[in-house]
Amino acid sequence: PLGPTFRALDLGCGHGIFGSELMKTGCQVTFADVDPNYIPESLRAKAPHVAFDIDREPLERLGQYDLVISSNVFEHLSRASEFLSTVHKILTPNGYFYLSWTNGLSPWGGHDFSPFHYLGYKRGYEVWYKLFKRKSNHIPYQNLFPTYIGKVLRDVRNSPTLSLVAAAPRYYTELAFLLHIPIAREFLTWNCALLIKRKGDSK
Repeated sequence: PLGPTFRALDLGCGHGIFGSELMKTGCQVTFADVDPNYIPESLRAKAPHVAFDIDREPLERLGQYDLVISSNVFEHLSRASEFLSTVHKILTPNGYFYLSWTNGLSPWGGHDFSPFHYLGYKRGYEVWYKLFKRKSNHIPYQNLFPTYIGKVLRDVRNSPTLSLVAAAPRYYTELAFLLHIPIAREFLTWNCALLIKRKGDSK
């Protein structure tokens, strides 16, 4: 149950939208991002905020939480699989991890150079750049990496430390059955949302 004893981490928080909503329920919220200046001053005055680079620093530095939220960060990690295999370290026993991200074959998988990513991330970006003559905020294999729902689901299900609670398209959760259809799910799930739980005996 959410409340004053519930500790939550908004990881890769950006402007802190998720964490600020949790604060309204009374939760103890910590915000973490590579640049905490993204966080509005009003939130920084009310809650702890940590400068943290998920790709470069050990997660253990953040402590442990009953809930960790990571929204639209996963596809920007160069070592996404390693992150997923170690995220249990920042969860309390039976703690929850909410992960949502734009999967690589989603219509928005290339972010601002979509739909050219369907030509391949590198080639698609090059074609987009030649056509529009402007740089993207997302450079393939520098700060944007293709991810696949099937692989992430397998990694979670095979994990000795995590268990999958629920999976659904983030923007239309009533169509959760799509996550059970290989190949189709990669294209039809515009943004994938998973609720994951740390197994109680994992260390």
